[in-house]
Amino acid sequence: MKPILPPTLLFLFAASALFAAPQIVAHRGASHDAPENTVAAAKLAWAQGADAVEIDIWLSKDGEAVVMHDATTKRTAGKDAPVVAQTLAELRQLDAGSWKNPTFAREKVPTLDELLATLPREPGKRIFIEIKTGPEIVPAMVAAIRRARLTPAQTVIISFKYDSLVASKKALPDYAALWLLGKPSTDPKKKSPTLDEVIRDCRAAQLDGLDLNHGWPLDSAAVKKIRDAKLQLHVWTVDDLAIARHWTALGVDSITTNRPGWLREQLRP
Repeated sequence: MKPILPPTLLFLFAASALFAAPQIVAHRGASHDAPENTVAAAKLAWAQGADAVEIDIWLSKDGEAVVMHDATTKRTAGKDAPVVAQTLAELRQLDAGSWKNPTFAREKVPTLDELLATLPREPGKRIFIEIKTGPEIVPAMVAAIRRARLTPAQTVIISFKYDSLVASKKALPDYAALWLLGKPSTDPKKKSPTLDEVIRDCRAAQLDGLDLNHGWPLDSAAVKKIRDAKLQLHVWTVDDLAIARHWTALGVDSITTNRPGWLREQLRP
């Protein structure tokens, strides 16, 4: 006869299975503690135990893939000018760290090569590269990935821009490409795509999955629909424990957060 477990132990086992922690992706690095999208933020994210670091890339005026979130360098580097209107040399003269804390004053706007070089050479660590431009950046991105000798297991391409993902998948068919989507609009005048439409378009481009804003109103049935379509499911950007537990219970592949060390500790079984 099989032993009968006490109700308390049964509950604990069930809770443990239900809240199996997804991978933790550091949003622009450990951006709660260090200046976003810098080498310092990436290195700190790895030190905090992140499974992956997410970064954003633009193309400089002279065709270099550089790491920056905003379209201009005003907020994080003090110069009110578009990234695409500045050469790499001009971008490298900017201070990309002091806005966060004077101790980061030496941080520069990094190249994609420099951020890829921070990736630890151990199993399971990945870089999520968000394309902020159109497909014109794909050749420079691919060249940087090749120079870094990153494998498909180490690299994920993400973007809100469908055409950029299509171009990325064509250039790097073995590398995962995820479609970023913001929270659906509640304004009846602004039509947001349905989940069925999103899944259809994702599969049409042979993309590998969805990377959704945490405000998407998904339940277990919706998640099953995504899984049945053979798509990955990731969520961003979560710094709230209750929200993280909600998505963990739904079984997402990863949660992107500004606080990778803190969130990993909070979700620890």
